[in-house]
Amino acid sequence: MLRAKLARDLVRNKWLYLMILPVIIYYMMFHYVPMYGAVIAFKQFIPAKGILGSEWVGFKHFEEFFSSIYFFRVIKNTVLLSLTNLLFGFPAPIILALLLNEMKSSVFRRITQTITYMPHFITLVVVAGIIRYFTLSDGLINDVIAFFGGERTAFLQQPESFRPIYVISEIWQQIGWGTIIYLAAISGIDQQQYEAAKIDGATKLQQIRHITFPGILPTVMIMLILALGNIMNVGFEKIILLYSASIYETADVISTYVYRKGILEFNYGYSAAVGLFNSLINFSILILANYISKRVSKNSLW
Repeated sequence: MLRAKLARDLVRNKWLYLMILPVIIYYMMFHYVPMYGAVIAFKQFIPAKGILGSEWVGFKHFEEFFSSIYFFRVIKNTVLLSLTNLLFGFPAPIILALLLNEMKSSVFRRITQTITYMPHFITLVVVAGIIRYFTLSDGLINDVIAFFGGERTAFLQQPESFRPIYVISEIWQQIGWGTIIYLAAISGIDQQQYEAAKIDGATKLQQIRHITFPGILPTVMIMLILALGNIMNVGFEKIILLYSASIYETADVISTYVYRKGILEFNYGYSAAVGLFNSLINFSILILANYISKRVSKNSLW
């Protein structure tokens, strides 16, 4: 019965299934099939012997990571950098979307949107180059500081400066792109609610508080759950392009540690174990965040 129903559905919606087929193939080939490679986290992997031929070592790599002198440093840096970015970066596109929605001039709104979108399309290599140039001791930022009587500082050589630089650059890059989904959610709010609020004498701030924000709350919660599910995945590429040994104290995160161990030191099994541990933490946080959101706000991914 079920097989016949499925066959009828395939015939009825064959073009829709055909359209989604490339996406399914992509995820199967590049996201599901490679999962088999995670088994090297439990092996002393040697490329010449292959996955099956390499020696099985069980939880050896995990034990080495947990007892490593770098364990607490990379965990602390990853969590602090992610939470700081989440605290300041997550609300930024929401606030910008609310402000753009209140602009009366459509021309000025489009210009503002275009300007804020542009950094998202700049390649990270160029972004990292701009950041390095601006933060040099004789760079633009230090020129401004020196103009007002301050002392010049090589910011990217100071461990305490890395997190602010990373978070501010992330907000600059992503704030405009992040507004797209929130503006789409705002456009779906029934305009009659605003008209009724105006008749009742509600101010713009009250309309935002009682109509606009509750209207986009389900979208905000979904995006927050997804952000929490990636809290241990800090921007690897940008950090690699920006950091140096002098700022490992605050800049060395799990992804860069995996890069050094796996690519530079050829310790593939160990790096796979660290990466698998990181993925399990992310998955656990995603499940927990979804559960809490479902209980508190009735919004969830599933």
